[in-house]
Amino acid sequence: MLFTIDDALRLGEILSRAAQAEIMPRFGALAAGQVREKSSRFDVVTDADEAAERAISAALEAAYPRAAVVGEEATAEDESLLDAIGTADLAFILDPLDGTKNFASRLPLFGVMAAATMRGEVVLAAIHDPVCRDTAFALRGEGAWLQGEDGTRVDLRVAGAVPVNEMDAIVATNFLPEPRRTIVNGNLSRLAMSSWLRCAAHEYRMAAAGHCHLLFYNKLMPWDHAAGWLLHREAGGHSAHFDGTPYHPTHRTGGLICAPDEASWRLARNALLEQAQPSTVDG
Repeated sequence: MLFTIDDALRLGEILSRAAQAEIMPRFGALAAGQVREKSSRFDVVTDADEAAERAISAALEAAYPRAAVVGEEATAEDESLLDAIGTADLAFILDPLDGTKNFASRLPLFGVMAAATMRGEVVLAAIHDPVCRDTAFALRGEGAWLQGEDGTRVDLRVAGAVPVNEMDAIVATNFLPEPRRTIVNGNLSRLAMSSWLRCAAHEYRMAAAGHCHLLFYNKLMPWDHAAGWLLHREAGGHSAHFDGTPYHPTHRTGGLICAPDEASWRLARNALLEQAQPSTVDG
């Protein structure tokens, strides 16, 4: 099948309905037992994540009966669901609540992400902001745009190229192994600014809209990156793994750098990943 703008809007409506029914009523109202640790105290799940995933999965299965749905919370129980991303004729990769730590901390910086793949190729993306109630869309080969609840549409475009020392970057180093983590953290002063929002949904939206120049990630779970990768690409950006090879939604390692263009990508990659040489003093 070929996806259309109508399919994109249908996906956005599914995400929006679930967000307003299952996520926003729980925002700022979670009891202690409704927030639980997964792999660490930084990796949490709430009743909102689980309820939103059930609602979105049910709606997708009704709209696309032959599609596989690969949700973050369902995959935590059955990792074999990930196999569908590379093989299914149609699969939806779903993060029902990205930025859960922010959500549980009463910080209004979280989103709902979904990507459609066809035999492993990302063809459609939607990233919904439940607070502002707008959605960023990307359709493969058709561009990227932000659409408000009232239907207002604004095309998305990455920032223009700038020198490394003028780059505003989102850099997530928490999953980097040593010694690379220390090297990258030591190189951050080469950039104009670096930050991390604890929410890939908003980080990708920022980059696609031209509000920052660079995204840098190490861990690549598909629900965190498939939708954002397509959004950034369709907004005109260039991205690749640390070694320069192309991203694919089945890849969970290799890191990812997103930049305005290939030349900017190379400059950023060298600036962040190359170990600084010790200075020498003639004596």
